[in-house]
Amino acid sequence: MNMVFFMMALFGVMYFLMIRPNQKREKERQAMLSALSKGDRVVTAGGIFGTIVGLTEKTVVLRVSEEPGVKIEFLRSAVSRAVPRDGKGE
Repeated sequence: MNMVFFMMALFGVMYFLMIRPNQKREKERQAMLSALSKGDRVVTAGGIFGTIVGLTEKTVVLRVSEEPGVKIEFLRSAVSRAVPRDGKGE
């Protein structure tokens, strides 16, 4: 009986220290990905900076250069973070 209580307590501690924070971060990431819109500046998982010029449910098209026609299509999940509009974080 004492061992069962100890195991349940250990699982409870692990849940609140490891699992719950990961779920919260994933929820915030999903909210960020769903809030993306044209004109947003983002960084991909590979470190590529770009401005969103096209969106579908699963992909984003980024303009990665000031040269005309330089665009790359990525999965939305490849977007690591949005860059604040004031340009900090580059």
